Amino acid sequence: MPSSELNFSPCVCLTHKCNLSCIYCYQKNRCGGKMTFETAQKVVDWIFTHVPDYADKVEIDFIGGEPLLEFTLIKEIFSYVYKIRPEIPYIFFATTNGTLLTAELKQWFIEHLDCFQLALSLDGRKETHDKNRSNSFDSIDVDFFLQNYPEQGVKMTVSEYSLPNLADNIVYLHSLGIKEIEGVNLAEGNFDWNKDEYIKLLIPQLKMLVDYYVEHDDLIPCMLFDKEINICETGNKERKKWCGIGTGTPFFDIDGKKYPCSFITPMTFTENELNAIMQTDFSDNEKFIDDDCFSNCYIYPICPTCSGANYLINKSFKTRIKSKCRIQKLVSLFIADLQAKRLIKNNGYINDEKDNTKLYYTIEAIKKIKALYLEEYVKFGI
Repeated sequence: MPSSELNFSPCVCLTHKCNLSCIYCYQKNRCGGKMTFETAQKVVDWIFTHVPDYADKVEIDFIGGEPLLEFTLIKEIFSYVYKIRPEIPYIFFATTNGTLLTAELKQWFIEHLDCFQLALSLDGRKETHDKNRSNSFDSIDVDFFLQNYPEQGVKMTVSEYSLPNLADNIVYLHSLGIKEIEGVNLAEGNFDWNKDEYIKLLIPQLKMLVDYYVEHDDLIPCMLFDKEINICETGNKERKKWCGIGTGTPFFDIDGKKYPCSFITPMTFTENELNAIMQTDFSDNEKFIDDDCFSNCYIYPICPTCSGANYLINKSFKTRIKSKCRIQKLVSLFIADLQAKRLIKNNGYINDEKDNTKLYYTIEAIKKIKALYLEEYVKFGI
């Protein structure tokens, strides 16, 4: 959830069950169980007695499976936290597939808008969404989310099926009134995103999105494009983890056992793999930095990675999944193109304010990215 505050964001898994079967789901080991209220009480007690000093607020994220399958438990946890009245401010959050919102659930969430936020997973138009997410489009009341969570972006996951219509799907979501598309995440797992066919499919989609965001420069570009490329040029790369795995994002499974994040769970890994993972010193950033990427990749500061996915594929947190390198470099070219065109359109203004230092580094990054990567994609008609 967008915020200027520093949140402590533990995840609480209410159930392994899900009413959908998405084509890119990496949770292959669901046991079908759910958390008891007694376990939930212990988890909540741990959370509020282990809030880091840096945190301004606690954000308890309910996940699954599909968390709204356990709506009764959600209400019980909500009431328990209200009863113990923790001193630090808190908020509840859940990402849902949106298919289970009955009139009763909608009314409850409306009554608790001040302290409970919902985010919707939505992959675009009906055809794409239905292919990716079990024919569930018609079961979603999108207007409910737009009316009650207007500042909360949707989360989109891109499968290989999504690529030929990616731009159309993103534009469609904006046309609904969705201001921010937080996801646009390439599906994790054994997808070889380096294939030539994916590059060929993606280039025209990225071109269309650049044109759209230049024309609609009042919109925040989807997360695929919303990167500050100027930091690639400043030379101030930090040797730190991309995410808060093992330190700021504890995950509590249905039995109350704590894991490093919502990816590192029994739903994804075997017991032996988890035992090995739990031996990791998660406070040691060096165990999560790919030295080759850090030293040799210009776009390293803006290239996202999932440490859990790295381990799933490479059995190493340190070694990044390289099957996304070509697509990430391609995307960086179009980020540079978008920012160049927006700068020209707005006479050198960045985010409505002329910052000469940021402007200089942005222009240098645009030139460097094109010099480094453009030639590689010329054969694809870029």
